[in-house]
Amino acid sequence: MLTRVRNAVRIQRDEVVVKASRVCEGVAKVLLEQGYICGYDRVATTNQDVLRIRLKYGPLGENVIHTIVRRSKPSSRLYCNVEKLPRVMGGLGIAIVSTSQGVLSDNQCRQRKIGGELLCIVS
Repeated sequence: MLTRVRNAVRIQRDEVVVKASRVCEGVAKVLLEQGYICGYDRVATTNQDVLRIRLKYGPLGENVIHTIVRRSKPSSRLYCNVEKLPRVMGGLGIAIVSTSQGVLSDNQCRQRKIGGELLCIVS
């Protein structure tokens, strides 16, 4: 999902389609809440549902998502407690964390005082 969004932003696409899962939908929800995308919706297809993500750009066409980097990988999971969560660009970016309470941003994790698996960093 992250690679598809990154590539779509680079070529200034209006929307991108990714395979739907609970984690992908949680990441899209956090991106929407933090203002990095315009919206998303789940579309039912014959095989597997997909997420249609509408990307957001500035008034002059500048990218809102500059970088989106995956941190935790299947071969090397990265777990952080609330004290170890990174502050992306001094608070200008966000870290997306998968917790026991769902997929949350780093600010929401600090408010609830919970940690989890660090999925990606967006700035």
